[in-house]
Amino acid sequence: MTAPTPPKLLAITQGDPAGIGPETIAKAFRDAPDDLRGCFVVGDLATLRRAAQCVQRPGEPSLPVALLTEPAQALSVPPRCLPVWQLPGVPGPQPFGQISAEAGRAAADCVVWAARSALRGDIAGLVTAPLHKEALHAAGVDYPGHTELLQAEAAAHAGVALADMPVRMMLASDELRTVLVSIHVSLRQALDAVTFDNVLQTLRITHAALLRSLGRAPHIAVAGLNPHAGEGGLFGREEIEYIAPAIAAARAQGLQVSGPLAPDTVFMRARHAPGHPGEFDVVVAMYHDQGLIPVKYLGVDKGVNVTLGLPLVRTSPDHGTAFDIAGQGVADASSLIEAVRMAQKLA
Repeated sequence: MTAPTPPKLLAITQGDPAGIGPETIAKAFRDAPDDLRGCFVVGDLATLRRAAQCVQRPGEPSLPVALLTEPAQALSVPPRCLPVWQLPGVPGPQPFGQISAEAGRAAADCVVWAARSALRGDIAGLVTAPLHKEALHAAGVDYPGHTELLQAEAAAHAGVALADMPVRMMLASDELRTVLVSIHVSLRQALDAVTFDNVLQTLRITHAALLRSLGRAPHIAVAGLNPHAGEGGLFGREEIEYIAPAIAAARAQGLQVSGPLAPDTVFMRARHAPGHPGEFDVVVAMYHDQGLIPVKYLGVDKGVNVTLGLPLVRTSPDHGTAFDIAGQGVADASSLIEAVRMAQKLA
């Protein structure tokens, strides 16, 4: 009889303490103990204890919160117990639903600690609960989100320039995967980012990442930028001048790529529905909303954010801090649980 595979040691960063991150973490440890084996939370003990109280159901015992003396202890913590690695100097509980520099700093410090631990090989990967970009900015953090912060940490660890550590964002669910050419920039900047080099680099990163996770070469669809993928130049020339040449170069390198395809139908063609397998394994989208709206429409509770191109495993739930419901114990932990499952697979 084959012995069960031991769990990997994964860090879950607490996210913005004023948002729903801590309470979704508490729910995940309560409701999905098998999936959370080997996981521990990087953050503040008091913040996580408050979160456990937020999700306590009437008539049921409270979720125990354990203080770790070393992260590896998480591998032996009993089920339905929330293990916390107290990060020195991290701010304690913050008022729910309020943007603050303290909350932004707490979230960023947890991510930096987890990233450096993963880069050293001390942990198998990290799952990041949502942070608030305005709070991050208020804390003086120079990066607009997780992806850019992790890219900077990885580049510094490798001793290379930021440009030499290219990363991409993939949002994945059971039904659809999308990878973005550009991430957190204005729409005007996103249009300027549609270049031959950026599209080709995105195709290479996508191919390499899915080759590892699927165990075979992925079939990549490429969405056009313009309506009808430019309609032969009638609605814009980006497809002719940049996107199609990048696809041709990728094919010449042995990648299985189709496009540019009309962006209003390519996501439907790629969707894996019951009894109807999609035509493609992933869609490369030209900008943030083009790629993320289709996946999120299919269900925010199912989507997982995966950073491609990093020398570490990082996943995240497909939702934000939800300040409007923080502290009420009503936030859905499904996407966080899916992010943990994905990280375990990738690790």
